[in-house]
Amino acid sequence: MRKLVFFYDYICPYCKKGYGYLNDVIAGHDDIEIEWRPVESHPRPEELHPHTDLCIEAYYSADASGAATTGFHDKLFETVCVERQNVEEVDVLVSALEGIVPADTLRADLDSGKYKKNVGENNILAFEKSGVWAVPAFRMDGERLDAVEGIGVTPEQVAEFLAAK
Repeated sequence: MRKLVFFYDYICPYCKKGYGYLNDVIAGHDDIEIEWRPVESHPRPEELHPHTDLCIEAYYSADASGAATTGFHDKLFETVCVERQNVEEVDVLVSALEGIVPADTLRADLDSGKYKKNVGENNILAFEKSGVWAVPAFRMDGERLDAVEGIGVTPEQVAEFLAAK
């Protein structure tokens, strides 16, 4: 089994597109397992808003509760990129993810900071250890596919990257 590491930020419209391209082609690749690594491309204390650290924490809460990964990502990208809701508020995330993640569990995990360390770990893995400069970014078998800042990746690039052996 090959492992694809996918780095992305929920606030990034290019990541939303890259995620969609990945979903379009992954079905034909039963030999690839995806390791989801949400990151914050503009972490605190940077003043660009909204910060997506709570979204990342919510992903790990959802994963621990067995939520469907695709449904979770679809809803969170919609909430952030399309609806432009304030995902810096716990109540907004709990409401947006209703029916996907148990509300009581999600609220408790976000309020306690249970998965806060994952935010920092993912940022270090992406930006310091994996050489990510812009997201979305893909890593597999020692190869890399990086977004061009302000452009992202194309569907063809994602398909070719997954097909390479």
